[in-house]
Amino acid sequence: MSRKTAKRIVDLVRRTAIGSAVLASLGACALNGSVEPPNGMSPNAMPTLAPMLERVLPGVVSIAASGQFSAEEMALIRDPEFRAMLGLPKRMRPEEERFLVQGSGIVIDAPTGTILTTRHLVDGADDITVTLKDARSLPGRIVGTDADGDIAVVQVEARDLVAVPLGNSDDLRVGDFVVAIGNPFGLAQTATLGIVSGLGSRNPTEPDGSFIQTDASINPGNSGGALVTLRGELVGVNDSLIGSAVGNSGIGFAIPIARANRSVDRLLRRKIDRP
Repeated sequence: MSRKTAKRIVDLVRRTAIGSAVLASLGACALNGSVEPPNGMSPNAMPTLAPMLERVLPGVVSIAASGQFSAEEMALIRDPEFRAMLGLPKRMRPEEERFLVQGSGIVIDAPTGTILTTRHLVDGADDITVTLKDARSLPGRIVGTDADGDIAVVQVEARDLVAVPLGNSDDLRVGDFVVAIGNPFGLAQTATLGIVSGLGSRNPTEPDGSFIQTDASINPGNSGGALVTLRGELVGVNDSLIGSAVGNSGIGFAIPIARANRSVDRLLRRKIDRP
C-alpha cells in the first residue's frame, strides 16, 4: 500500500463515526510531583487551572464541516473490504455520500473573526458551521488551506469574540505541563492535562513536518483545538492521536504554533492556497 493510499484511508476513517471510535483512545494522564502555580495563583491556594481556562475556553470553538465525497473517495467507500474493516453495512446508504466531521478551532484574531484549525478537518467541505462557547452558531468561510502544514484558516462574522493569547512553541521543553482544549466526541469545551512528551516528533499519519508529542488526551473532535501552557498561551494546534482503545493508551500530536503561524501568514497574504 502506498503512503498516499494509507493517508487517504486514515482521512476517510476520521470522517466516519465508526472509524472515529477505532482511532479513539481512552487513556488518562496520571501525574505526580509538584508544579509551580500559574500567574496570579497564591502558592497556598488550592491548585486549579480554572482561572486560566475561564479566560481561554471562549477562544476555542466547535467546527462542523460537511461535504460531498470525491469520486475517488466514493470508490474506496464502496469497496467491500474497506466497509468490512470499518464494520459498515455491505450496502451503501444515500447519507453516506456526504461526510460530516466535527472538530475544533482557535480564535487567533477576534476583530476579524479569524480562526485557526487543521486542514484535514475542513478539507473538501462545502458547509462549515462554527459554534462558540456562548452557543452562537455561525457560518464559516475557508480563507485558505496549507496541505503540507495541515493548517486551515476559517473566518466568521461575529462580535465579542475572544482570541487565545499566542505563546512560543520554540520555548517548550520535554516535561512542560500543557493543556489540550477541544470538543472530543461532541463534548464541548473539554480540557485535559498532560506534559510535553517529545519535541520534533514525527507523526506516522502526517509525514510532513515535526510535531509536539503529548500525553494529554487528544481524541476525535479535539483536532484543530488548542494546546496551551498553564498560563493559557497557545503553543500548539491539536492534530491527531495514535493509540489503542483496548490498551487505554495513546500518543497525541500537536502542530507547533511557530510552524502554524508561518502557514497562517502565507494564507492571509494569499500567496499560497493549496487545497
